[in-house]
Amino acid sequence: MPSRKFADGEVVMGRWPGSVLYYEVQVTSYDDVAHLYTVKYKDGTELALKESDIRSQSSFKHRKSQSSSSSPSRRSSSRSRSRSRSPGRPAKGRRRSASQSREHKDDKKKIIQETSLALVVLVLFKPSENNTKRYNGEPESTEKNDTSCIILEQKLKPDLEIKRVLEQYSLRSRKDDKKTEEIFSEKKTFVAVKPIEKVPSKTKELEFGGRIGTFMLIFLLPATVFYLLLMCKQDDPSLLNFPPLPALESLWEWRVFGVFLLWFFLQAVFYLLPIGKVVEGLPLSNGRKLQYRINGFYAFILTAAAIGVLLYFQFELHYLYDHFMQFAVSAAAFSLALSIYLYVRSLKAPEEELAPGGNSGYFIYDFFTGHELNPRIGSFDLKYFCELRPGLIGWVVINLAMLLAEMKIHNLSVPSLSMILVNSFQLLYVVDALWNEEAILTTMDITHDGFGFMLAFGDLVWVPFVYSLQAFYLVGHPTTITWPVAAAITVLNCIGYYIFRSANSQKNNFRRNPADPKLANLKFIPTATGKGLLVTGWWGFVRHPNYLGDIIMALAWSLPCGFNHILPYFYVIYFICLLVHREARDEHHCKQKYGLAWERYCQRVPYRIFPYIY
Repeated sequence: MPSRKFADGEVVMGRWPGSVLYYEVQVTSYDDVAHLYTVKYKDGTELALKESDIRSQSSFKHRKSQSSSSSPSRRSSSRSRSRSRSPGRPAKGRRRSASQSREHKDDKKKIIQETSLALVVLVLFKPSENNTKRYNGEPESTEKNDTSCIILEQKLKPDLEIKRVLEQYSLRSRKDDKKTEEIFSEKKTFVAVKPIEKVPSKTKELEFGGRIGTFMLIFLLPATVFYLLLMCKQDDPSLLNFPPLPALESLWEWRVFGVFLLWFFLQAVFYLLPIGKVVEGLPLSNGRKLQYRINGFYAFILTAAAIGVLLYFQFELHYLYDHFMQFAVSAAAFSLALSIYLYVRSLKAPEEELAPGGNSGYFIYDFFTGHELNPRIGSFDLKYFCELRPGLIGWVVINLAMLLAEMKIHNLSVPSLSMILVNSFQLLYVVDALWNEEAILTTMDITHDGFGFMLAFGDLVWVPFVYSLQAFYLVGHPTTITWPVAAAITVLNCIGYYIFRSANSQKNNFRRNPADPKLANLKFIPTATGKGLLVTGWWGFVRHPNYLGDIIMALAWSLPCGFNHILPYFYVIYFICLLVHREARDEHHCKQKYGLAWERYCQRVPYRIFPYIY
């Protein structure tokens, strides 16, 4: 094991990832396994650096160049050479010595190399004109990377001028100049294009209660789903009325499992169709960008057409309602098998492909959170496919089956107003997610969380079978509401949807193109990573306005079920807990990522989700 060079608390010079700039940092810890130093910059940003990216402060002291004079032997030998000279050579009294010529060439090479490196730095890290004009009324010195580049540019201006003069009056042949330009071009291209590979470190801070918490969640999540479904089947679904446990043999049917597999692979076929645009995701730790095909909305249209054909040929779609618990068990069994496969294959995955949040070295924790970040079979991305396709589209199909079951069981010619509202609200939500499918590429699920039991069970079981709880409840417990009440609930849902969609659109448009003239009225706080933190619009109202819109919509989905039981409001309660927990995770990651800029942002926007409350 290599020895450690820098101690905790030592102040050193750390290179900013992806650049040649060094800043004063303080060593906070050292990872013996990954051999990485955790350092803290002056703005509060914490990063993990290799030992080769850290230097002592003494190495940055100015060193005087020592010029060596030519030896006597060389001076004497130079006199014995031919006295004839070409017109381009200098006069005898002004002729340069060999050592002086070499020093001149070395200085020239050094100037060219420093200038090329400086040009690359300025191109990569100089902020856009739009960003420097919108600092919320604050001086540009608040962004350390920007001022460093400006100072560097000013220092290198004399060198650039010297380089220009030397090239103009060069005594070398044009052939040599051309060769130097080719070398310079290759060197500049190499420096600009080659990505800085980051070695992923072990996950130190465990979430969800660590190993014990994740172990319990593996059993608690399926138990919660089955409990809710059994409660909805009872005539009195109160919390104190615990449902009787069904026989184990009644929970499984191979035909139901076959239907579930057919549904899953049908969506996989739709995913592989060469329709829709192909976009790139965010850069990975090694600088590579994965490609994703955006065709979720087309898959939804094809699924709707397939369901329409089945209904035309009088297929009994309420079969889903009659075997709802068996479908949930089949989905849970499939998600467990998928999770085992994902963990086994992740053991052979390269280090750079592991998830930053699921690389703890503990089996249970990594199995739950996901060990591999983007598991793929060829170009088929398993996590991205499961995020929106089988579960989200299946949610809409289940709602439709509940609507038809309500009409059949209660002999209705049209569905109840409550069922129509629930189906309409949730259909709008799903269609919106599929229409804006590209936005999911920047979410924590894709960029940070690995694909393990948590996401596999959540996407395939929790979303379709828990999110459809209101529709399932209304089949056995019909609720009558008046048109004015329905109108008020519709307005509430529209308000929540407007906040949710406009906030997400504002964020996504700003991330995609901060220089867009349409966003000129938005103010933001610059960060050391080059990104900006919005402090106007919805994101200046609360830190997570999209979560606020989500919660308002969740309430609107539950209100059509009335107030006789708390069961249909489980989704609202759960969703508030989920988003508060996710917000806490976001806060933690953003504080580490943005440092002092995030603290300034929190001062400007003090409320997290609920204005003047939380």
